[in-house]
Amino acid sequence: VKKVIPVKGVEKTEEEIADIVGSMLSATEDNNQTALALAGRFGYSQKLTPTQIMPFSSQRKYSAVTFEDEGTYILGAPEFVLKDMGVKLERAVNEYAAAGYRVIVLAHASGEISDTKVPNGRKPICLMVIEDHIRDAAIHTIEWFKQNDVAVKIISGDNPVTVSEIAKRVGVENAELYISLDGLSSQEVIEAAEKYTVFGRVSPEQKCLIIRALKARRHTVAMTGDGVNDILALKEADCSVAMASGSEAATKISHLVLIDSNFTAMPDVVTEGRRVVNNITKSASLFLMKTFMSIVLSIIFILLGEAYPLQTNNLLLLEMFVIAIPSFMLALQTNTNRIKGNFLSNVCSRTLPGGIALVISIMSIYFYKGITAKLYGAEFLPSESYTAMIVLALALTGVMVLAKNCEPFNFYRVFVVLVSLGLMIPVAVLLKENLGLASFYLKNPNNLTHLLFIGAMVMLSYFLVSILMKILKNLKLLSD
Repeated sequence: VKKVIPVKGVEKTEEEIADIVGSMLSATEDNNQTALALAGRFGYSQKLTPTQIMPFSSQRKYSAVTFEDEGTYILGAPEFVLKDMGVKLERAVNEYAAAGYRVIVLAHASGEISDTKVPNGRKPICLMVIEDHIRDAAIHTIEWFKQNDVAVKIISGDNPVTVSEIAKRVGVENAELYISLDGLSSQEVIEAAEKYTVFGRVSPEQKCLIIRALKARRHTVAMTGDGVNDILALKEADCSVAMASGSEAATKISHLVLIDSNFTAMPDVVTEGRRVVNNITKSASLFLMKTFMSIVLSIIFILLGEAYPLQTNNLLLLEMFVIAIPSFMLALQTNTNRIKGNFLSNVCSRTLPGGIALVISIMSIYFYKGITAKLYGAEFLPSESYTAMIVLALALTGVMVLAKNCEPFNFYRVFVVLVSLGLMIPVAVLLKENLGLASFYLKNPNNLTHLLFIGAMVMLSYFLVSILMKILKNLKLLSD
């Protein structure tokens, strides 16, 4: 509270005003930021005895208390408390509002509160000028959102002129576009949602309408709030963020609660969300490509009437060194890139090229076996060597798919690929018998031919995955 300005012709000392306001705060038990600011200036008092109490409402924009032998005192927004402020009072309110101050009025009426109605004949006693404290980091937070193409809109129950001025100070873009929603119809509120940046004198229902209107225009909307009057809008928003210092009801229905009630934590929340979504997109595609490969191969070999060519031990290199370890490492990397496209389509689109490459590598070896058997006889590629070729082709093709999923490369992603390949080689040597690779260690003059064929297939798989991903990007099914 910066100033208390008594209205001329009203004989109330500041001590008497403090008793009235303090008694009202004790009676209504309001705990919003305005009430706390008033309590900081005037304190709480039991000097007056309340008989009828009307707590603050964001719909009414004021609170009122009837005291024994004192009539009714009303405290709230001037234009809602007083039907006719008078020229001088209105000028004073507008001047302070234009300077970024909030102005509330204390008024008196001789009657009592009846059926939730405040008596008429209200006379102003004083104006109270309140200044909102702008956190030091608020400007940087708003700037960060601006740089990330997030439009910030301010929805408030206060005077829109005041809110606009404060919004300008923290750097909200187009803060001069403000409107009062008092008395506007639902359709007018919906039409104003896109046009304006600052909304003043907003009711809880109108807050919800604004959120709904923005969503209808295909915006993703996050809403922050701390009071019961924000609950409708918080429930309607795509992402609701509550302040821990606010009402318990608001924190219960929100997706996210800021424990320190500090909005400056939001950029960190967004970057953490980007890290999770972007990294899980890459990791999930590695798991699903093997599932895709298994389904397609099962169908193919059922139609061919032949046994499935893979056993559990044959998949160990792929599952451990292409899927398990790399996906774990990729999930932990720093990733602040903006989330693009749809999560499910991105995952599926990354899965498809890798799964197709694995299927083609297996089927190429299958046809290689059939062709060489006709040309050189079955002994050219015995069943042990056939299995070994499949195991090796799967593992190396998987590494190529992993490398493609790691693009664009940075030091960490190059490290992931090298770790995958570096661990795979000694395990393949040590567990050659268990993995089905033992035939490559026997003296067979055809092994070099088999290895050259695998090498060619692995190199082709990289180009195949690249082409498929480019096609999917052109079809806008896969984001960068």
